Amino acid sequence: MNPNKAKKQLDDILNNLNPQDFIDNDPISIPKRFSTKQDIEISAFFAATLAWGQRNTIINNTNKLMHWMGEEPHKFILEHSDSDLKAFEKFVHRTFNSTDCLYFIEVLKQFYLKRNSLEDYFVGESMKEKISYFHQAFFDPMTVGFEFPPMRTKKHIANPAKNSSAKRLNMYLRWMVRNDGLDFGIWKSIKPSELRCPLDVHVQRSAFHFGLLTRKQQDWKAVDELSNNLLKLDAIDPIKYDLALFKWSESKMA
Repeated sequence: MNPNKAKKQLDDILNNLNPQDFIDNDPISIPKRFSTKQDIEISAFFAATLAWGQRNTIINNTNKLMHWMGEEPHKFILEHSDSDLKAFEKFVHRTFNSTDCLYFIEVLKQFYLKRNSLEDYFVGESMKEKISYFHQAFFDPMTVGFEFPPMRTKKHIANPAKNSSAKRLNMYLRWMVRNDGLDFGIWKSIKPSELRCPLDVHVQRSAFHFGLLTRKQQDWKAVDELSNNLLKLDAIDPIKYDLALFKWSESKMA
């Protein structure tokens, strides 16, 4: 498809979209309940981590975590006692279980004891390097204070250095960096133009249709191909088209 034609169609989808209707039925609705930077970061991180499967289940299970945190995730992360963690010992969301959840809580505590924002743990020249650095820090014994991080938990933090598409972390970064009323725009060290497009089956299907993607594997090489083509449509804010691609595919499957 001609890039100008693709841009027009995708812009039309965005222009006809009601952001609030989307927010109400999406995991981003959970961090939308909070106002402080750290509460938004933490709730969004859990929402993005659990973002596979049915959206209602994702929202319900993330809400359960926020409830157990007393609706004050930053305060809970820093000040929880061992007894406060009992509820989390029964948590399960697909393959993300209590071991993973408790490790996440402890890592986040160590991160926030050292830094004021999770933004400080995405470091590097490229987005691939930034996400890979985050993965390394998340499981670094010197950073988190665990000599032997649970091996099973590593699959829940993607590593593009191993060619993972890092769909959920790219979505999380989109939420934190873009600022358009839908996303939060609370991180300033990363430009929207640096973001990479979250790649799932919906976005992949649409990207094929609009001639924005040829690679069939859902991996980092495909993420780079799609994101670089989106930069041709908008050099400043290319990942705004993530939602348009998703909505187009969703409408075809309705």
